[in-house]
Amino acid sequence: MFISFEGIDGSGKSTQARLLAEALRAEGREVVLTREPGGSPGAEEIRRLVLEGDPDRWSAETEILLFTAARRDHLEKTIRPALAAGKIVISDRFADSTRLYQGITRGDLRAVVDRLHDLMIGIEPDLTLIIDMDPAEGLARALGRQGTEERFESFGEGLQVRMRDGFLALAREFPTRCVVVDGARTADVVAADAARITRDRLMRTRDGALGA
Repeated sequence: MFISFEGIDGSGKSTQARLLAEALRAEGREVVLTREPGGSPGAEEIRRLVLEGDPDRWSAETEILLFTAARRDHLEKTIRPALAAGKIVISDRFADSTRLYQGITRGDLRAVVDRLHDLMIGIEPDLTLIIDMDPAEGLARALGRQGTEERFESFGEGLQVRMRDGFLALAREFPTRCVVVDGARTADVVAADAARITRDRLMRTRDGALGA
């Protein structure tokens, strides 16, 4: 099973991805926890290119190509081998982030993102957990990390507002894949929700496979 976590910057999705991986491993499941951009040596090199530096370092079109290249390497080196081995893959972000960051909020390029995705990637997660968070609070959290990967946070709260709206719209567009989780609660409560949703999806997937 392939699970992705999405949400605005500072929503807590990275923490929730880690907590879900820990919960599933405690149940005896084999889990690969990964991230985007990154998750493989080549993709991690591209991560530094796209997440560090000045906000206007790359155009949205160039970013789409860079993110797609990173995702292709991630798919080849990490995701596909793990799924083929029967493991659960949990990724902190996947293609939905590119659909929004580069495809909608920085230009009318969603169709370009989707065409490249169909051509070079070709898969979607079985389950996407969208951690919903107030944009102002999420941005404050993200900037409070004081790391070096703050290129997108520097676009300001306006981008985060558009991102939140975009993620909620994606949940409506893909209702069988996407589930919105309220991220304004404590991390433990959010994690319990994410684990419950995942276990339910795993159970239904197993029962469907047995029925087939």
